[in-house]
Amino acid sequence: MKTKNWCEFLMVLIFCVISANGIASTGHGSTAPKKVGILLVAFGSSEASAQVSFENIDKQVKAAYPDFPVRWAYTSHIIRAKLAKQGKNLDSPAVALAKMQDENFTHVAVQSLHTIGGEEYHDLRRIVGAFKIMGGFQKIILGYPLMSTQTDMERIVEAVLKSIPNSRKKNDAVVLMGHGTHHPSNAFYAALMFQLQLKDSNIFVGTVEGYPDAELIKELMLRKKIKRAYLMPFMSVAGDHAKNDMAGEESDSWKSIFSQSGIDCVPVLKGTAEYDDFVNIWVDHIRGPLSHFE
Repeated sequence: MKTKNWCEFLMVLIFCVISANGIASTGHGSTAPKKVGILLVAFGSSEASAQVSFENIDKQVKAAYPDFPVRWAYTSHIIRAKLAKQGKNLDSPAVALAKMQDENFTHVAVQSLHTIGGEEYHDLRRIVGAFKIMGGFQKIILGYPLMSTQTDMERIVEAVLKSIPNSRKKNDAVVLMGHGTHHPSNAFYAALMFQLQLKDSNIFVGTVEGYPDAELIKELMLRKKIKRAYLMPFMSVAGDHAKNDMAGEESDSWKSIFSQSGIDCVPVLKGTAEYDDFVNIWVDHIRGPLSHFE
């Protein structure tokens, strides 16, 4: 975690220890009434147009689990700070969990809305683990991110195929832009491209900050003499990366890099969370933690 995040977390930790002691002292042998909640945790976005993705997730989760209150948290300190300046206050995961503890939730399903189990997801795991150790909740369990199992991968392949615009022709490429990370889980992107190409050899998966990168994807398309490519973000929201790194007019955007090599580009500015087939994977992952609360 970054220094600011650690400071924030330590403050919450002290609060939670005090709260946990208060809960424990409410009566010898007493058990608080069962109260189950869901905490949805995303990286976050300050782009107003990206909120449609989070609204769709929120709607689908509440429809699937109408009996459980839903709370939200953003892992990105930078995004939370930007939103605060706009008068929109989003909690960090640690603060959100502390508030849920103060609201007397006894069982919490924390659902990651990340695409892969990268650095942000593992930071979240540590936070959930700390709350588990403190004992303020009877049970707190973290759900898997989008790409976690082979079943997830198969569902994602089908979701990608369904999300491709109908105007795309057989010889046109489809390029998915993921975020990428230095974390070992970056390997999921290349694994996804392999499984997608078993269905459609003109679908490619690249990343902004990992492997495969834009230059490699460009070379792969040139080898196949591809003249047109649909560019689609493989991120939950079509935020800054999609608008600028993928579809922007700057010389280092994917659109510019591919266009300069003679490949006509058609950007599609829709995040994965705008498609129900992707959202349903996250929604189904919540059932894992909830099944342990019965």
